[in-house]
Amino acid sequence: MSSTRIDRKPSRAVTTGTRMPIPSARGPVSEQLIALLSGSDANPAAFTAAARGSADEHDDTSIVFDDDAQLSLTLLYELHLQGLAGVPDEWEWNLDLLAGRAALESSFEAAVRTLVAGQHVQAGDVISQLWAMTAPSTGPSMSKFMATDASTEQFQEVLIHRSLNQLRESDVHTLGIPRLSGAPKAALVEVQADEYGGGRLERMHSTLFANTMRELGLSDRYAHYLNVVPAVTLASLNVLSLFGFHRRLLGALIGHLCAVETTSSLPSKNYSAGLRRLGFGSRATLFYDEHVEADSVHEQIAVRDLAGKLAEQDPTISSDILFGAAACLAFDDLLAEHITGCWDRDETSLRGSPR
Repeated sequence: MSSTRIDRKPSRAVTTGTRMPIPSARGPVSEQLIALLSGSDANPAAFTAAARGSADEHDDTSIVFDDDAQLSLTLLYELHLQGLAGVPDEWEWNLDLLAGRAALESSFEAAVRTLVAGQHVQAGDVISQLWAMTAPSTGPSMSKFMATDASTEQFQEVLIHRSLNQLRESDVHTLGIPRLSGAPKAALVEVQADEYGGGRLERMHSTLFANTMRELGLSDRYAHYLNVVPAVTLASLNVLSLFGFHRRLLGALIGHLCAVETTSSLPSKNYSAGLRRLGFGSRATLFYDEHVEADSVHEQIAVRDLAGKLAEQDPTISSDILFGAAACLAFDDLLAEHITGCWDRDETSLRGSPR
């Protein structure tokens, strides 16, 4: 049954503020969704049908690289976060949008599970497995390249890819707090409090990242570069939202956070070194400098006090924790491979020139 039609003229004005701007469509599903949310189409069921049709077309991992599906998921998830510019908040719980999202999510989650199949470490407890999964590699890495060889333009591209997540850093992981209790809850609160600067705006990690973007001549407006990031970038964003918006995936959300915290310190040190090599000062490097120090502490709290204690409370959640960590690592690798592959071909890793 279709949900009640929504009046696209809200009772109070919807200000833009930090809301995500409405982007250009990338295919029939996002075209239907954008037309619906912008008020030029009054048929929510048509979007649901398009989303279901798109989901049925994918039977492997191809949806991860589908610009149309990934943009649609990004917009649907954003209705539950900072919102979309000019779109009434009433759309957040529209049943037709939720049905379309569920169809896309089902295909996307299956693809994520296929992508990371066989990557879980099998020996030992959750704590030892997380350390093994996230151990530093001795081979070449994108962060090492950024430290020694990357140009300012390449740094700009990386910041653009990361901006959709970093300008709202921690928000989705924070959704895990009300779903936890006892020691794991206290541990997540401790980590997140640091991410939010201990209540000081100027120390919030999202603020520090915005400073870095401005220092490199980029816009720090939330989702300003949505139109130019590819599907794989959106997919790395959407896998976190998938985990965060489903209570059944709480373990995956915690595992994702563990992977973020345990793999951040060394790359952050390399990024900071690269920016200094290019002549940038502390205002540009502070975001990365902060993560070198903070995440070396956070990784212990996240792995031992959050994931470890959660697995003690509920041993059945261990596999989900490892799945979430593996997914985070897999999408980090996919994005890095996309970026460096484009650079090896002397091409931009973006979908056109950013403005």
